Amino acid sequence: MPAENTATSEAFTSARTETTERYLTFRTENLTFGVSTNYIIEIITNHTITAMPMVPGYVKGIINLRGQIVPIMDIRSRLGKPDIEYTNSSCIIVLNVDSVFIGIIVDSVEQVLDIDYSRISPVPANNREELVSGMISVSDNHIVLLLDCETLVNNS
Repeated sequence: MPAENTATSEAFTSARTETTERYLTFRTENLTFGVSTNYIIEIITNHTITAMPMVPGYVKGIINLRGQIVPIMDIRSRLGKPDIEYTNSSCIIVLNVDSVFIGIIVDSVEQVLDIDYSRISPVPANNREELVSGMISVSDNHIVLLLDCETLVNNS
């Protein structure tokens, strides 16, 4: 009898993990974004960025992360918002998207959420943002926009 309970428990756990995914939420320009933790390598709070010539304005430069050269993009600038001074809560989220490393500067990191795929809504067509793949309402009618990492890397 205990073996049957274990098998049932394992099947339930397996089914549950297939319908949810963990997202790290961050703030930029008074918006909350979520990025799948499957892409996140690490979060850096203090690193020197080397400026590069002849790159788009949203690319702030590169960093050397343990021998790996990582381009750094200011997500605020990439979204067409005005630049601001970086603060103590500003940080770089280093992503690995299809073996391409990229860092995004965000205003602040908030929390990790388990998001059920069935609760993700499409972005309204009249408010379509190319870097947003969906959105979800969390506590207190707070909206989290889900960052489309493949588009971020492929269109940058």
